[in-house]
Amino acid sequence: MSGWTWRYEDGSGSELPAPEAVPSEGFPTQGDAESWIGETWRELLDAGVAQVTLLEGDRVVYGPMSLAPAE
Repeated sequence: MSGWTWRYEDGSGSELPAPEAVPSEGFPTQGDAESWIGETWRELLDAGVAQVTLLEGDRVVYGPMSLAPAE
């Protein structure tokens, strides 16, 4: 797969299936992917996603990044 996608992980770093709300084709740009995660991180956290990793194709761009709110 090309484009920008998120890998969803639980607290131990195990990969989780993508939530239903995720665009199956990924995102056309890094900015689109980051904007989407900024808008939906609370829902993902409520669904059991503890952290995410941003990918461009198969390349890890950054992560894992916790979805837990800063204290």
